[in-house]
Amino acid sequence: MPKRLMLLISLYCLFSIAALLRAVTTQSFDVFTLGVLPVLVGIMMRTPWSSLVLKIYIGMQTLGFSALGITAIIAYRITPEDVKVIVSGHNIPMLPLTISIIVILLLQYWIAFSKVTSHYLTRQTR
Repeated sequence: MPKRLMLLISLYCLFSIAALLRAVTTQSFDVFTLGVLPVLVGIMMRTPWSSLVLKIYIGMQTLGFSALGITAIIAYRITPEDVKVIVSGHNIPMLPLTISIIVILLLQYWIAFSKVTSHYLTRQTR
């Protein structure tokens, strides 16, 4: 297994844990958070559909974060003091949050669209 795919699997394991914790605490299930589970299973089992599902999931993440970002920009233009990200009572600064989201998305794109990953996921197991 390529090292970059192992990095993606470990990242998706963290996403899965966070998604399951969120689903249990909020009792809310959605495709955006729990969509990582089929992707993770598909990659680990090297199923024929795993590459397609991986790319669709990354596209969903990009679309969701873009919508969230555009909404934040519009809200910031209207009332800048109300645009805050608060998680468990802690105010998270916008610049580090934005940079980390962009880095995570770029990392996923780099891994998903690399030839190494494509070759590994499409190669038949012996």
